[in-house]
Parts: sequence; structure tokens; C-alpha cells
Amino acid sequence: MADTIAAIATAMSTSGIGIVRISGEDAREIVSRIYRSRSGKKDIRKVRSHTIHYGFVCDGEETIDEVLVMVMDGPSSYTAENTVEIDCHGGVLAMKRVLETVIKYGARPAEPGEFTKRAFLNGRIDLSQAEAVIDVISAKSEYALKSSVSQLKGAVLKVIRQIREKIIYHIAYIESALDDPEHIVIDGYGEELMTELQPLKKQVEKLLQSSDEGKMMKEGIKTVIVGKPNAGKSSLLNLLVGEERAIVTDIAGTTRDILEETIILHGISLCMIDTAGIRDTKDVVEQIGVGRAKEYAKDADLILYVVDSSIPLDENDDEIIGMLQDKKAIVLLNKTDLSIKVSKEELKKRLNHPVVAISAKEEKGIGELEQVIRDMFFQGKISFNDEVYITNVRHKTALFETMESLTMVEQSISTGMPEDFYSIDLMNAYEALGRIIGESVGEDLVNEIFSKFCTGK
Repeated sequence: MADTIAAIATAMSTSGIGIVRISGEDAREIVSRIYRSRSGKKDIRKVRSHTIHYGFVCDGEETIDEVLVMVMDGPSSYTAENTVEIDCHGGVLAMKRVLETVIKYGARPAEPGEFTKRAFLNGRIDLSQAEAVIDVISAKSEYALKSSVSQLKGAVLKVIRQIREKIIYHIAYIESALDDPEHIVIDGYGEELMTELQPLKKQVEKLLQSSDEGKMMKEGIKTVIVGKPNAGKSSLLNLLVGEERAIVTDIAGTTRDILEETIILHGISLCMIDTAGIRDTKDVVEQIGVGRAKEYAKDADLILYVVDSSIPLDENDDEIIGMLQDKKAIVLLNKTDLSIKVSKEELKKRLNHPVVAISAKEEKGIGELEQVIRDMFFQGKISFNDEVYITNVRHKTALFETMESLTMVEQSISTGMPEDFYSIDLMNAYEALGRIIGESVGEDLVNEIFSKFCTGK
């Protein structure tokens, strides 16, 4: 990586400040060709690392912008390479002119994710930490951000390395015994290995179990609102969103299509989906909407079943109640400001789900709803000090492969297979875990991962 790259590291929009990042062996040399201090005497090539310098970016005799230049020599930089960051004014044109000048005098434009890719290839971060960078940038909730920061600090790396160290110990022992049977005894090692596998499998299983919560932290809880027409589904959505996103009328069947919104409830991201009211109808368009509502409910992480408390339950409610079997759901007893025809007790007899009394009109019961959701998905509290949450599908797949390989080792021991079979499956587990942290991945996968980053990161 002898070439030096440059890109705008901040958003291309009107702002107070913009940053042009340069990384590579010649970063100082290139900037020295365009930087002018106020006195005209300062040589940016000779200043101390991790210092900031006021001056101007110039193209020959033309002054491009007034800037601050930050110098950071490798390996103590983001990329572990010599890095210079130019803080200029945040106008789109100003940033583009500074970048064009940097490129004119020797740098090349960076590819998407190339700065972070260099940090990975230079050994400053592992692949799980690199992926956490983009997760931090795209975090949609407090929980997602905390989880990503924890991963960025090396939480996943630490636990994966611990498991791999134990696995490679057993691989090394078996291989040594097979190569030197006169001096290393392997008789009965299968029983010992079987005992050692149990805590390893428990660690992997714990990580796999965290992936469901991790996915919801990262992507949000897919929440589908269902109920009969005019139960108050759209009013609930508008209340949670904080604006009139869904049309609300007294006419049954107003909502015919799917409406999606993302909201944050005390750090929890909910991908809200408002659906058509479920009922028997001869209206063709409404029938399509009802069908879509049922399909979305099948794939939901959470169903909010809105019940109009002023109207007795009927056969349409029976159908909806049937949809809630084996699903995480919360029953919302709406319109509690009106005459009550359906009680909490009646609903609790028919449903094994939490029931929360609300009034979308009077904005009551929302606090209780938030707490129920927290308790249902995250036991009310998530700690990021000791817990590791798997939020990446690629990591989950590798963990599944690890578990399968460890299980095959157990099967080989139970059926009395030769010890070299143990070694083969242990190595498969070792390599699967290595793919998570980037110690056994191909160039194509690396390129694919970093191509998803924005330019400048």
C-alpha cells in the first residue's frame, strides 16, 4: 500500500466544518506542497506528530481555503499509516476544492471503506471491529449504538480469541501425539476432550442466543399493528410517530395499504407497520390489504393487537387471536375513555399475552406499553460491560458452523472414531471462528465487506 489516498470524511453538505483525510506514506509530503502557514515559514514535514497547525491550502499562488491541519504519524493513527487531516470550511464547494488540490499534488481518490480497510490490513483492528465501524455510523437506537461501540472496543474479538485458543490447544496436542506416539500419550484423550467441549459449546451457544436480541438492536423490532377496522391502529401509529402519518377517519377500512415508520422508544428502535383492518369484506382492494396484513403478521418480531374496548369481540377478533399463537404480542385495549364493552379480564382469559389499557385519543398508557416492550425483549435492561451481542448475520453463520463442527467432534468420540477425525472437525471450528475476526477470510469477502462503507471511512 505504497500509494497515498484522500477523501472527504464528513458529509457533503453545508456545515460548519469539513474534513479531508489523507493516509499513506507520502501524506506529509503531499500536504507540504499545498499548505502555507501564516508566516510562510512552517514546514509541515518537520512538525511533531499529533499536532494541529493553522494556515491555508494553496494551489500555486491561489488560496483555496483557510484551514487547520492535523498531523498523525503511523502507527498511532486510524489507518496505522501516516495520516493528515485538513479541517476546512464545511461548504460543499470548499471541501471539493481542497480535495481536488490534494489529489492534484499526488494523492489518489480513496475507494469506499478504504481507510477502515487499511486499518484492518495493517492490523490495528480485526474484521469484527471494522464491521462495527459502519454499525456505529448507521445505528438507529441507543441500544444499537452501545452494542456497536462495545464491538468496536473488541468485545467480540476477545471472546472469539478465547474460544480459538482452547480449540487450537487440542488440535496441537492431537497432531503432536499422532506425529510422536512414543512420547505423547493419546489413549483416553477422547473422554478428556468430550469434557472440555461442553464449556466451549456453551460459550458458542450463548453467542448464538444473543443474536436474536442483537439483530433487533441493530435493525429494530419489526412491529406490526393489527386489529379490526376503526380499532385505533392508525391513531396509535400517529401518536407514537408524533405526527399525522396515517389517515384517520370514522369510516371503516380507511387504511388499505401498508404504512411503515421507524420510531425510538427510550432507546428501542421499532420498525412500525400499520396494516389494514382485518375483517370479512367484499371490497377487492380492501381484501388485498387484509391479506397483506396477515402476511406481515407472520414475519413480525412483535404484534400490537389493538382492540376497541367500546365494541364487543366478534368472529374477526377470533381470527386475529388465532394469529397470535406462538407469537410475541401485546394486546392494547384502546378507547378506554369510552364506555367499556371489553375488559382486561376478558382478554386475559382468551390470550396469554400482556394487556395494556390505552387511549390513543387522550395519549394514555404509552409509558406502560414502552416498559412492557423493554421487559419482553430485553428483560428491561441491557448491560454492555460483560455481555457480548452478535448483531452480524455473517458472524451468526460462522457460529452455527462452529457449533456443528464441535458437535461432530462429540459424535466422533462417541462412535470411537480415530483421533485424526477430532482434529479435522476442530480445525473446521477454528477456521469458522477465524472468519469472524478476519484471520481466515479471502480477499473477495474483505472487498465485499468494505465496499458497503461510505467514501472517506
